[in-house]
Amino acid sequence: MIRFLMRLVINAVALYVAVFLLNGTGIQPQTGDWLNFIWLGLIFGAVNAFIGPFVKALGCPVVILTLGLGTILINAVLFWLTGLIGTSFQIGFTTTWWGAILGALIVSVVSVILSTLLGVNRRH
Repeated sequence: MIRFLMRLVINAVALYVAVFLLNGTGIQPQTGDWLNFIWLGLIFGAVNAFIGPFVKALGCPVVILTLGLGTILINAVLFWLTGLIGTSFQIGFTTTWWGAILGALIVSVVSVILSTLLGVNRRH
């Protein structure tokens, strides 16, 4: 349960950083409230858990052909989908294609850094 809550907070912080850094240059947030970013973190986790495996399986040939760079495109699609789903609940963000790519990169970097610092991925 603690691990789930930590992942939720990490996702929320990573999404907040991406939206903050790209605000006006590729991402248009509907709100800046922290509670909404917690909800977006939950949506992001659900999208990655339920939709992510199907998108990754379908995109496997692209990932192989691009020697792994296709993963950036897959993450951008999942980032864009998170904003789209959140927008239907009035808590999301709209993004351009380049905003989704940059946002996905920022979310990935921030998530890795915070997960490492907080030890979320360590086995006890």
